[in-house]
Amino acid sequence: QVQLVESGGGLVQAGGSLRLSCAASGRTTYAMGWFRQAPGKDREFVAGVDWIGSTMAYADSVKGRFTSSRDNAKNTVYLQMNSLKPEDTAVYYCAARRVLYSTSADDYPYWGQGTQVTVSS
Repeated sequence: QVQLVESGGGLVQAGGSLRLSCAASGRTTYAMGWFRQAPGKDREFVAGVDWIGSTMAYADSVKGRFTSSRDNAKNTVYLQMNSLKPEDTAVYYCAARRVLYSTSADDYPYWGQGTQVTVSS
């Protein structure tokens, strides 16, 4: 069983930065995914990182602006978000699954509660 707690969301102006954190309890051999859901839209993949932290993937919409990393000593995964745009506004979730990340939300059995990110124009 894994429990995930996100933090770091907030309100920022376009072009600004935020760093989201996802603290995990329990085992660390989990791949982590970041997803987001805007009002009226489906939950979409943002970034994924395997449990070692050596393999990562990003959605095309955030590539070059967002960076995912992890510190297994702290059981924490981060999502650094730079050059934020109003269209990045959403509730952001971290999710965990064994070993390898997936771009499909259905493949993740463990989810955090979500944190709101709002980017003003």
